[in-house]
Amino acid sequence: MTRPSVLFVCVHNAGRSQMAVGFLAHLAGDRIEARSAGSAPAETVNPAAVEVMAEIGIDISDQSPKILTPDTVETSDVVITMGCGDACPVFPGVSYRDWALDDPAGKGVDAVRPIRDEIKARVEALIAELVPATA
Repeated sequence: MTRPSVLFVCVHNAGRSQMAVGFLAHLAGDRIEARSAGSAPAETVNPAAVEVMAEIGIDISDQSPKILTPDTVETSDVVITMGCGDACPVFPGVSYRDWALDDPAGKGVDAVRPIRDEIKARVEALIAELVPATA
């Protein structure tokens, strides 16, 4: 069985989607391919997102925002949107989910921590769904 591919999409690909990829890579290892993109990527990853992830031992400082392309979506098994507006292309056979999460842009670390924790809980549930524990 090939490993599932998950694409996290938000507008700037600088906060929520980067934290989600960090958690998925950290918690699922190589069992799930984790990617992210943005409909209007920022220049750099949100420093508050980098800091709150570093607090729990996950380094996303080497990540950079990437542009969302139709090919990236089409080659994903699951696309999770976190506020990408109407820019997300839709393809048959791709599973779409929308995670309504606050945008960490312009917020300090105290405001970003709860967003981080909500993303972690959702990623843990996603891993349990995509890679069920073997008996």
